[in-house]
Amino acid sequence: MRCETIHLAERFPALSQNGCDPKLTLYLPDNMSEMGRGDKKHPCLLICPGGGYANVSQREGEPIGLHFLPQGYNVLILRYSVAPNCFPAQLREVAAAMELIYENAEKWHCDTDKIAIMGFSAGGHLAAHYSNAYNWPEVREVFPESKPVNASILCYPVITADPKHAHLGSFRNLLGKEELTEEEQLRFSCDKMVSRQTPPTFLWHTRQDTSVPVMNTLLYGQALAENDVPFAIHIYPEGWHGLATVDHITNGELSPAIMHAKEWLDAASKWLSFTF
Repeated sequence: MRCETIHLAERFPALSQNGCDPKLTLYLPDNMSEMGRGDKKHPCLLICPGGGYANVSQREGEPIGLHFLPQGYNVLILRYSVAPNCFPAQLREVAAAMELIYENAEKWHCDTDKIAIMGFSAGGHLAAHYSNAYNWPEVREVFPESKPVNASILCYPVITADPKHAHLGSFRNLLGKEELTEEEQLRFSCDKMVSRQTPPTFLWHTRQDTSVPVMNTLLYGQALAENDVPFAIHIYPEGWHGLATVDHITNGELSPAIMHAKEWLDAASKWLSFTF
């Protein structure tokens, strides 16, 4: 297996503004030439951990990636810029990761028709944001041929900037201001961005989430349904925000009722297998 970390600003100097140092960590499984698979192409999973756009969670990075590696995925974990670095830095950094996937597709054995983006909490907002806004002017200014993803997996995501259901801290950090205008609430609510071009999406959340209300997932699901975009939603009855792998690796003691949510990992894997 190849494992390395790339400092994106070294490859794309435009990303170094304001001291940004986004990093992309690669976990690339070796192809087994003795099995006749030397040229096998792998689906790619680009992971955006959460952290309220204030930090980048460790438990929503490598522990997640290690679940998908044995299934033959190229795993890439993006440690994107956070406050005080604001929009559009994060969208551009996802676009940079996509550029590298395409540029190195042969060397890394990437199937560029099977690229999924996965995000947790605020990283879920980033994943949904990029899924719908990869071609926004702020992105195309730096990456004129920015690439779309083929599928999205959103895990207890921050979606809406509407104060009724929003995790307002994420938007304050993303935009660098305390109060959002009505125009900004609309522009940065991912459910308002959904169109028929939005990629197929898998979402999961817990009913008891008090940090990012489950309505965020439901609003996005409703928007997908209204635009005839294939999707799946799993809502688990118990569990707090930030469950990640829902086991002792990323949490403390868990009740059997909360452990039920661990099945999201297998459900997402199965969903990807027939989506791709």
